[in-house]
Amino acid sequence: MAVKIKLKRLGMIRNPQYRIVIADSRTKRDGRAIEEIGLYHPKENPSRIEVDAERAAYWLGVGAQPTEPVLKLLKLTGDWQKFKGEPAPAPLKVAEPKADRHALYEAAAKEALSLDNATTPKKPAKKAKAEEPAAEVQETAAEEKPEGEA
Repeated sequence: MAVKIKLKRLGMIRNPQYRIVIADSRTKRDGRAIEEIGLYHPKENPSRIEVDAERAAYWLGVGAQPTEPVLKLLKLTGDWQKFKGEPAPAPLKVAEPKADRHALYEAAAKEALSLDNATTPKKPAKKAKAEEPAAEVQETAAEEKPEGEA
């Protein structure tokens, strides 16, 4: 039996996600697999590539042949170079961990409270300023009236 290391497609339309699997070469692309040894998510930034190096080395050692896309992924992770005895490539880029939602919410709430406390004293001052122009308008209106209409 010829064994291949190939990609099994999962995911939705326009959002491909792959599993790196060990399968008989005669099976369908998304058919039954002997073992899953990793995953590949190309749409993430940077692309997410995870390979179980120990299992990949085992299957390469017993004669499993990687397909071209899997060979490129194995070269990126350094598993192919390790199998061939070549120097390892530069390490992969890793996505930054996502911020904790709870911590972000608390920080935003504290910020909002500090802004409310800072703006509370200013509100009465704005009302006083709003009353002053109205008083000036009344004074100017009284001055503009002719003397005979009083």
